[in-house]
This record gives sequence, structure tokens and C-alpha cells, in this order.
Amino acid sequence: MIEHLPILVVVVPLAAAAVVPLVGLRSTRAARGVMLAALAAAAALAVAALRQALAEGALHYQLGGWPPPWGIEYVVDPLAGGMAVLVAVFGLIVAVYTGPFLVGMPPLGAGGFCAVYLLLVTGLLGIVVTGDLFNLYVFLEISSLSAYALLALGGKRSLVASFRYLVLGTIAGSFYLLGIGYLYAITGTLNMADAAARLPAVAASPAFTVAVALIVIGLTIKLALFPLHGWLPDAYTYAPTPVTGFIAAVMTKVSAYALLRIFFFVLPGGGVADDALRLLGWAAAAAALAGSAMALAQTDVRRMLAYSSVGQIGYIVLGISIGTPLALTGALLHVLNHAVTKACLFLSAGGILFRTRVADVANYRGIARRLPISMAAFTVAAASIVGLPPTAGFFSKWYLLAAVLERGAWPFALALVGSSLLSAVYLFRVVERSYLGDAPEAAVASEASEGAPLELPLGMLVPIVLLAAGVLLLGVLSHAVVSQVIAFALPVDGGR
Repeated sequence: MIEHLPILVVVVPLAAAAVVPLVGLRSTRAARGVMLAALAAAAALAVAALRQALAEGALHYQLGGWPPPWGIEYVVDPLAGGMAVLVAVFGLIVAVYTGPFLVGMPPLGAGGFCAVYLLLVTGLLGIVVTGDLFNLYVFLEISSLSAYALLALGGKRSLVASFRYLVLGTIAGSFYLLGIGYLYAITGTLNMADAAARLPAVAASPAFTVAVALIVIGLTIKLALFPLHGWLPDAYTYAPTPVTGFIAAVMTKVSAYALLRIFFFVLPGGGVADDALRLLGWAAAAAALAGSAMALAQTDVRRMLAYSSVGQIGYIVLGISIGTPLALTGALLHVLNHAVTKACLFLSAGGILFRTRVADVANYRGIARRLPISMAAFTVAAASIVGLPPTAGFFSKWYLLAAVLERGAWPFALALVGSSLLSAVYLFRVVERSYLGDAPEAAVASEASEGAPLELPLGMLVPIVLLAAGVLLLGVLSHAVVSQVIAFALPVDGGR
């Protein structure tokens, strides 16, 4: 069973995606049950694969018995295993949260939603476990097509936002595919390990320069790195809350993983690759400041969180661009921390919208007294985005700031600190209104007259509380996460 873990992680949700529409014809509850069971199995398999990779080394699986570089190979090393756990676990948590959103759907619609959601998880899992550059593109498109469909379910505005994402995502995928085509032309291979061995001999080729440029542009559009972030704000704002909660938490992080994997495990150091990383560093610093500044200007909480994600993506890419072991540690830790934090924020804000129809910052007055648990979770996650101890965000930001100062890159340090200060302003104004503002009398009277419960349904509340607890636990256990997982996920040569 152990040798089959890399393929099972992908096949289980893929097989469930084929079955769940048929089950959905009979019962929405049964369709959701199949989805939850498949995701729970995928999460267990991912955890088992990660444990095996940490204990015994990377797991390799050859599809169809064809050895690499001729055949497609799946590889679960500590980096891929950690990302697989992240994708599968978050897929399960958000799937639990979807319960109330599926209630109003007809069985066929609910079955279709569950199937497409499983395809999205399958695509993201495939990206992180594949050892083949073209197969990564295939899974990138599977996840993107699934995301377009799910994002379009929020109404007319989300339909337009999804179409914009489709156009830009198609451009991004085309850039990546062309870049891989150039690499194949000069190396004759698509296997990542084989390409890494052959590329140093052809790194001076103009085709290599073109390939790096195309791959970087394609992945940074998928990442929504400023100024290529145009698809993200509307998509995150108008999509159904469970969809936004999962995509904001995981999807851009998987694109960041792909960027890190290609730069540090495939491309040779020096020359064009290092030049590209330097440019990414300045773009990331600009993203950290611009994303936070744009978030400050928003009046809709969901849109504010969307622009906040643009800024936080800058932190991750900045760590990748610096490329030292300390910086990569900070980047990977921030991938995990921001996933937990942003999922908690979006699911909390979405729950508040679900219960009260309140989305504007101005209307958050007194929300904490009406939804105390949801707002407490939001506050904990907000403190993590700002970087306050002992929340998870403090520790990843500390690693990144230390790496920047180690390099003597003072402009980057100012960008990190400035972004955190702006985050404190736009997030704590929401917290201040929620706890210190008076709830509108009409809203209170309406709720009292209808006898509506003030907190969220249990199926929505439990994931939010678990995520808030995770924000605190990851802060307390950050050293253990770094020393026992991330330290083994870094490049063998220690980065650049």
C-alpha cells in the first residue's frame, strides 16, 4: 500500500468525482457524504505519505510501469507531502462548511457541485505530487476549469468575475505551456529530475531565457501577484463563501509551490533564474504594500480580505525570491499560516453574511454581540494577518523579516513592516466596530421578533472554530512545524 500512496492521493477524490453526480440524483445528503468520505480518505492518505517521506525518503510512483524520464512519475517528498496534506485537509474542512449552502440546491445541482469541488481538489493534489512538468500543466488546467465553474455559482457578478478569471487563467496556462515547450525543445525531457540534470548544459541558450520568462509570467498570473492580480478581487468577493474559503486558502498557495518547485528543484542557479528571482523580489515587495493599501480603501469586508490576499501573496513570493534557507522557511511557513488564517477570515465573514446579510464594514456595528463565536474567530485570524504574537502569522513574518535583514535588503524590510501596519488599520477597524459599535436597533428588533438564532449552524461554526484554534496552535507549535517538517522540505543545496 505504501508504494501506491502517491497515486491514491489523487485517484480517490477523482473516482469520487465520477460517482457523486449519480449519487446526487437520489439524495443531496448522500452526495455530500460521498464527498466528505473521499476527502477524509485523501487527507489520511496524504498524512501517511508525508510521514513515510519524512521517515524513509521520497516516495516514487511510475504510472503504467514506464520508468522516467519516458513515463510520468509521481513523487512525494517532504515538500510535496506537506502541500498535499494542506490541500486535502482544507478540502475536507471547507466541505464540512458547505452543508447549509447545499440545502437549497436540487439533488442534481448539489451532486454537480460536489463533483466539481472534488475535481478542484484532485487538480491541486496532482500539481503537488507530479514529477512531470507537462503533467503539472494538465492538473493546473483541471483545477482552473473546476475553479471557474465553482466561482460562477454566486450570481451575475460572480459569473462576470469567473469569465475574467477564465480569460486571464487561459493566458496564464498558455504562457506556462509555451515555457515548458521551450524547455522540452532544449532538453528533450519533461521529467523534473531529468530536466534538472540536463538544464545546466543549456542554461546559456536564448530558448532557456524565453522559457523562464514565460513560466514566471504564467505562474505569477495564477498566483495573482501584483500587478497581475486583476482576476482575484471580484472572484473572491462574489463567489459562494465555501468556494472562496477554499480557493483563497489553498489555490494560490499551490501556484506558489509550483514556482518554488521549478526554481529550486528544476532550474539551475545563477544567470537568468537568479535575475528572474530578483525581479520577483521587487514585485513581491510592491505587492505587500499595494495589496494592503488597496484593502484599506475597501468598504466590503470580503473585498477587503481579497486585496489583503494580494498583499500576503507578496510575503510568500518575497521569501521565494530571496531564496536562502531562512527565507524559504519563512515562505513555506507563511503558506501554511496564511492558508489557515485566510480560510478562517473568509469563512467567518461569509458566515456573518449568511446569517445577517451584512457585508459592509460600516454595518458591522455590534456584530460581536450577535455572533460572538464567529467574530472571536475573525479577531484571532485578523491578529495573525497583522502578525501579533502568539498567532501563527507572527512567526512566519519573523522568519521573513530576519531573512530580509540577513541580506541587508532594507527596502524589503520596510515593505514588510509597512504592510503589517496597514493590515492593522484595515482589519482592526472591523474588529473595533464589531465590539465597540452599537448594533442597529432595527436589526436587533427584527431578529428578536423572528426568533432567529444568533450564531451560525453547527456545520459552519465547527470549521471556523477549528481554524481559529489552528491559528493559535500553529503559533505555539511553529518551531515544531519548522524543525520536523519544513526543514526537510527545503532544497538539498540549501537554496540560493
